[in-house]
Amino acid sequence: MSILDLTAVELGKKIKSKEITAVEATKAALAQIKALEPELNCFVTVDEEGAVKRAEEVQKMIDDGTLTGPLAGVPVAIKDNMCTEGMLTTCSSKILYNFKPTYTAQAVKNLEQAGAVILGKTNMDEFAMGSTTETSAYGETKNPWNTEHVPGGSSGGSCAAVAANECFFALGSDTGGSIRQPSSFCGVTGIKPTYGTVSRYGLIAYGSSLDQIGPVAKDVTDCATILEAIASYDNKDSTSVKREDCDFTSALVDDVKGMRIGIPRDYLGDGLDPEVKDAVLKAAKELEAKGALVELFDLSLVEYAIPAYYVIASAEASSNLSRFDGVKYGYRAKEYEGLHSMYKKSRSEGFGPEVKRRIMLGSFVLSSGYYDAYYLKALRTKALIKKAFDKAFESYDVILGPASPATAPKLGESLNDPLKMYLGDIYTISVNLAGLPGMTVPCGKDSKGLPIGLQLIGDCFKEKNIIRAGYAFEKTRTYEAPGLAKGVAEREVVS
Repeated sequence: MSILDLTAVELGKKIKSKEITAVEATKAALAQIKALEPELNCFVTVDEEGAVKRAEEVQKMIDDGTLTGPLAGVPVAIKDNMCTEGMLTTCSSKILYNFKPTYTAQAVKNLEQAGAVILGKTNMDEFAMGSTTETSAYGETKNPWNTEHVPGGSSGGSCAAVAANECFFALGSDTGGSIRQPSSFCGVTGIKPTYGTVSRYGLIAYGSSLDQIGPVAKDVTDCATILEAIASYDNKDSTSVKREDCDFTSALVDDVKGMRIGIPRDYLGDGLDPEVKDAVLKAAKELEAKGALVELFDLSLVEYAIPAYYVIASAEASSNLSRFDGVKYGYRAKEYEGLHSMYKKSRSEGFGPEVKRRIMLGSFVLSSGYYDAYYLKALRTKALIKKAFDKAFESYDVILGPASPATAPKLGESLNDPLKMYLGDIYTISVNLAGLPGMTVPCGKDSKGLPIGLQLIGDCFKEKNIIRAGYAFEKTRTYEAPGLAKGVAEREVVS
């Protein structure tokens, strides 16, 4: 077995037992990146020299007993919207093409304290606005299962990098499904934790009331372990929550006897690909066979989630992105006349079309005469959606459904029809509106060989329920890497 085929936790154990060194693991990941990047484009920045140097330092700390955690020495990739001191952080946008932060995001700092080795920053939809990783100023990322298809988004670079064995795990951010949907498209596992569990300090904001950092990895064990490492109260983040119980790995038990699982009928209606529906219902049967109590129920307000989400997210984006004006940092237009001309030209040239579309939409719904009609109405809808989930969780421990209506579309298909791209988030955005935890676990493939993801949703601060259900389901399957990644990994070993 190649080093690259190991999960993050398996690698951590081998490093601790001195079977593999952190330097060897880092060099193996860097070689895989070098081999695959011309085709996949998962990374915006690769810090080869810094990663090897850090691996050497970490190995010394492992050897002298300073670092003993499960992620010590394990190479990780970070989504390019999380600040890393001295390393390019661009949000995959021209407007931040030269931005090197003077501080590190708290979630990334927590990983560094756990001994993880940062390989670089992954490609993403510009400012996390998109569902395909095609709106990036650095070109689209391709799906390792089939390079004619998208990897999903906005954390497509992170998910594709994990699927292609370019890193052992990655961090993504989830505003409306941006971890769970690309995890589904790339056949990996991803968790969006309860809002406030992971510090947003250093995460460049898209929608502040919706954004949450989470892990992307090969299996549920890895995701639970990583979440344990990055979850922490942070007084630098006003939305951070003090949680008594962050022992997520204790939920890694293959036992769902008596667990109540609900499947919303609304999630199985029109627009859902029959192959996705069959795979999701088959997964539900597997959990039922293990002793879970599975039943269908009605979850109201599903059809209102998309308009409410895009009104709120765009409104917050128009406010958050006003700081990028060509004055303090980032891109500034070369020719302009006066201050207002500089603002206008720098923003026009620096932002891509999707970001501009959402800024304009957000500015519109916040403008005089439209604020009450759109923005306040969306906030009321958000509160009603939360109430609908609260009612559902009175009867169920976990809600089960698809992560996306279909498998990964072909490159270019979604960009031609933005509305269709927005509708693709129908199963994921309610989780963000209600601040709930959600997880995607691979549950099969369609007739084209593209992965299908199962989404598990829990009540607030009940990540353990979805981890337990995900782990039990995972035990009925074996992890499968894309053929492309396997082939390259085998060639590396042979050479």
